[in-house]
Amino acid sequence: MSESHSGTTDAGPFAEQQRIFKLLSQDTRHLIIQELLGHPAHLMSLAELEYMTGKSQAAIKDQLETLIEAGILAQYTYEPSKEKRDLPSQFYSFTERGVEILYDYKYLRGLPVARALYESTRKTEKIERHESAPRPELPAAVAKALEFDEPDLDAIDSSTIG
Repeated sequence: MSESHSGTTDAGPFAEQQRIFKLLSQDTRHLIIQELLGHPAHLMSLAELEYMTGKSQAAIKDQLETLIEAGILAQYTYEPSKEKRDLPSQFYSFTERGVEILYDYKYLRGLPVARALYESTRKTEKIERHESAPRPELPAAVAKALEFDEPDLDAIDSSTIG
């Protein structure tokens, strides 16, 4: 960004790109995005995000709010679980604008790696319970954008490996 003669910041053609890059590259926000990409349903409860990122709920809530205000994430509610103490009813995931931004910034290319990392992480009983809890449906465009073909490991002939 350049400064004009009056000392004000010039918006310029790359201002929005720079703003989004700063938004996505902050450590906790970046971790939240990576964990959401790796989650099988791409919808995570606050407890799941806390466990998987290693950050405090306060830090996560703060960054979730920033990502929601930016239109990248939304809070989704699963009404049937609202009155059940042992199951989460509030989840976080991407918006249509969010997946467009992730596509533009090449984050969606990392879906298989994010999933592999997520799957290889050991989880507590509570987190496994949260992970298997029923969730609301994502908007169709969001769900479609987050689809990827997982390799069929049963189809690989082990005699050809090694």
